[in-house]
Amino acid sequence: MLQTERLRIAIQKSGRLHENSIELLNRCGIKFHFSKNALLLHAENLPIDILLVRDDDIPTLVMDDICDLGIVGENILLEKKLYKLNNGDNPNFTIVNKLDSSRCRLAIAVPEDREFIDVSSLQGLRIATSYPNLLQQFLDEQQINAEILNISGSVEIAPRLGMADAICDLVSTGRTLEENNLTEVYTLIQSQAVLIQTNKKLKDNKEKIKSLLLQRVLGVLKAKESKYIMFHAPKKSLNDLKSLLPGFETPTIMPLEGIQDRVAVHVVSTEGVFWETVEKLKQAGANSILVLPIEKMMN
Repeated sequence: MLQTERLRIAIQKSGRLHENSIELLNRCGIKFHFSKNALLLHAENLPIDILLVRDDDIPTLVMDDICDLGIVGENILLEKKLYKLNNGDNPNFTIVNKLDSSRCRLAIAVPEDREFIDVSSLQGLRIATSYPNLLQQFLDEQQINAEILNISGSVEIAPRLGMADAICDLVSTGRTLEENNLTEVYTLIQSQAVLIQTNKKLKDNKEKIKSLLLQRVLGVLKAKESKYIMFHAPKKSLNDLKSLLPGFETPTIMPLEGIQDRVAVHVVSTEGVFWETVEKLKQAGANSILVLPIEKMMN
């Protein structure tokens, strides 16, 4: 049984988003024993319960205050939000952070032999989708009159069965579309995993746990984007080298024993560090260049 004084987090039971969610929680220092068939996990070191559910149930669990936090794809979240709004309900949630994982897009695809010029080509078509609210919103915005066929799964097979003229479905690599002789023609939204929270005020003890967790999530996300750079450099070239570092914080400059004209430079970069950057540092006089990932980061 769930204990009300424990923070509740809803995540996907299986799939790519599940794996990314578990990785994020692990990197936040939440320890739990994972069982393949479990529906509920109890953290061992913090008063946190993790519910393993279907991804399309996560927004509802958070909006209805059953769970305090949830990790879900924007595609599912926006579809559920529109569903509630269309039915006169208040979508009671806040997006806390975008998590830069599980990226995909909601797109329209048509059979390869169907001509598509622009969105007006959708006029009068039957479009199969698992996202009827997002699709209807798009069609209304474009002033397109089309029939929406709501299918819960295997949307991509609908044109081959003669059920639909086009589909609106999630696309990641595009491989599934190719396998079903479909061509992607229009993107409705770009999606990634997001961390959401209920708007309901939590009790003080749960609020403290939530604040601690959110601080750790920020630390993990910042560390993911950042790199620790170390190199040796001539003193006279320091200003030029600093200008080459993307998103750098104030570097640490240290003397090298027995060498007067060179120093060791340590710096945290909050942006990506590419091979081109490393090569420019070398050309500007740096050597012994190391670029290291950062596991955790807190200001």
